Amino acid sequence: MSRLPHSHLAVVLLGLGATGAALAQHTHGPTAGAPSRCAPEHAAMGHCSPAAAPPGQHEAQHEERDDDAACTPEHAELGHCSPAPAKPEEECAPAHAAMGHCKPAPTTPPDDCTPEHAAMGHCAPRAGLQQPREPIPPLTDADRAAAFPVLSHAGMEHGPAAYSRVKFNRFEAWDGKHARGQAWEGSGSVGGDIHRLWLRSSGQREAGRTTSANVELRYSRAVARWWDVVAGVRQDVRPASRTRAAFGVQGIAPYMWEVSAIAYIGDGGGVAAKLEAEYDLRFTNRLVLQPLLEIELHSQDDPARGVGSGLSKAEAGLRLRYEATRRFAPYIGVSHERTFGRTADFHAADGEASRDTRVVAGVRFWF
Repeated sequence: MSRLPHSHLAVVLLGLGATGAALAQHTHGPTAGAPSRCAPEHAAMGHCSPAAAPPGQHEAQHEERDDDAACTPEHAELGHCSPAPAKPEEECAPAHAAMGHCKPAPTTPPDDCTPEHAAMGHCAPRAGLQQPREPIPPLTDADRAAAFPVLSHAGMEHGPAAYSRVKFNRFEAWDGKHARGQAWEGSGSVGGDIHRLWLRSSGQREAGRTTSANVELRYSRAVARWWDVVAGVRQDVRPASRTRAAFGVQGIAPYMWEVSAIAYIGDGGGVAAKLEAEYDLRFTNRLVLQPLLEIELHSQDDPARGVGSGLSKAEAGLRLRYEATRRFAPYIGVSHERTFGRTADFHAADGEASRDTRVVAGVRFWF
């Protein structure tokens, strides 16, 4: 083997040393103090680690660069940078603000934002400007008089001051144990809520003849919310003619009982009194049960009319009606009548029973 010259051997060794240094540098990375050439794209792919910047250098670079030009939305999505918060622009149109291009600067409410404009959303009143600019004057009697003037009723429509009504509470036929017949009780009135004039009539027919009939003319005046005092005259037609004065009270007692207490005086018959009470028990708006109670008393005997002193007669009944309309209602029911004391004796002497139970049917109407 031939030997190489010394000059050629030196060149070979120098080339091998340079190659080893390059391999060592590629394997172990840059040496300390060497400038970093690790681009952000290479760092994101894990090829290298960027060297930390000296303190203060990062802040200085951010101060020098333009934030809008340095960090684009594409770079921000890749994580290369963080965009600075958008600065409000002085002239940011509402359309641009709606698209996110800018943020309008907060506006200062104007001093002349009236409550009307604020209610329409044109402006927002500034806090502390809600108080009136001038103090509210104290309320005077003239202000109250202007707010609540005396109303004139000349142009207002009211119901008539006077009205009239005719009502038949009972218009019926009855069938008893000893006889059959008919009976009626009705009244008509005209006037107002305070003063009224009444015409009343009641009677009974039996076996084709009128056994009792009377007519009363009364005047009533309201003295309380539910009560009237009455005064008038009564004319008996059957069984014998007689004229007497009448006075008493009528109205609505507690629990809506319609009651009347009338006394009759004159024509040699002493004093007589008649008490009536009735009540409407509604099962439905149209079906009504009406209990009724009547009591007659006399201060002395009257043999000509078959009436004794004291409690002379009492009648109790139940009538169930169906109001086809408020003005017309057919009914059926039962009634029991009984005489007492000397009155029962007078009826027995004439061959009449002292008590009788009857089945009744009739109509109740008014107009």
